[in-house]
Amino acid sequence: MSPLRITIMKTNLKFLIVFLLLTAGLGFSGHSQNSKKEYVATLVGFYNLENLFDTVNTPGVKDEEFTPDGPKLWTGERYRHKIDHMAKVISQMGTEINPDGMAVLGISEVENEGVIKDLISQPLLKDRNYKIIHYDSPDRRGIDVAMLYNPKYFKPYKTSSHRLYIEKLKDFRTRDQLLVDGVLIGDTVHIIVNHWPSRYGGEKRSRWLRNAAADLSRKIADSILNINPNARIIMMGDLNDNPTNESMIKHMKAVGKADKLKKGDFYNPMWSLNKKGIGSLAWHDTWSLFDQIVMTRSLLGKDYTHLKYLKAVVYRKPFLINKEGRYRGYPFRTFTGNTFQGGYSDHLPVFVVLVKEVR
Repeated sequence: MSPLRITIMKTNLKFLIVFLLLTAGLGFSGHSQNSKKEYVATLVGFYNLENLFDTVNTPGVKDEEFTPDGPKLWTGERYRHKIDHMAKVISQMGTEINPDGMAVLGISEVENEGVIKDLISQPLLKDRNYKIIHYDSPDRRGIDVAMLYNPKYFKPYKTSSHRLYIEKLKDFRTRDQLLVDGVLIGDTVHIIVNHWPSRYGGEKRSRWLRNAAADLSRKIADSILNINPNARIIMMGDLNDNPTNESMIKHMKAVGKADKLKKGDFYNPMWSLNKKGIGSLAWHDTWSLFDQIVMTRSLLGKDYTHLKYLKAVVYRKPFLINKEGRYRGYPFRTFTGNTFQGGYSDHLPVFVVLVKEVR
């Protein structure tokens, strides 16, 4: 992908973006007749942190491997290394567009609120004053989704957690879906953060579980759209499916082409990236784009007096990629099996750029 060519100016503590390039496919220009227009750029992202566990063996949770005596020898030193690495990634995401980085960041595979507090208190992130929205989920491994937000840009007014019940599997336990309603640089938005069921046992055998998760996300979205058909909804997460899988196409109704949207459809900007072979994780020498951000069509268009989608990014910096060995070219992760690699995550983070005209 070609980089977005922008000029950044600072006025009244807000970073204003003057777009000097006609953005492909969006008909967007930073000029209006003889005068430049100025825009606030805000970034909304998602990052699977891959097993951000503390070192304590929590009763009732299958976290024994992430303890000092477990097979991964998960010591305080390794935990602090992991926290430092996660902070490094988050601190750099999107800063070439907005020096404040992510206004909103959905995260997954966090054990509890304590590890998130440790993360945002790191020197690289502390000055951003990130706040946390988190609920404990019933997942057997004890991993949850959560949201970080910068109060300079986003102000939540309601949060809720939504459980996925599978009637045929009475003991089924997975991550809850997080819904956050708030105001993002003056516009009301509704954000759903997800980590859908894995492909354990095979993609085909487990497909129906992700379809059910998509149905729950769709139900949450529809409950909002039934009240306000023009609601700005963003659904994000590690969906364990690609944009072309039936969970996204048939159940979430997420469409890859903006001009093909029907009433109630979501637009999936990750579809075109996936078609180009761009992914967020690799397996068996194949890249997949499981980490996705989709949105309602109220975030599309050319009326920048309200928030509008501009660009989707898979954040792929050289330090996030393994440079040697069997997994050369794959995301540089913390462990390979039980062997400590000292990397980051098996997923690359993703984000979207939203812009709004300054009045």
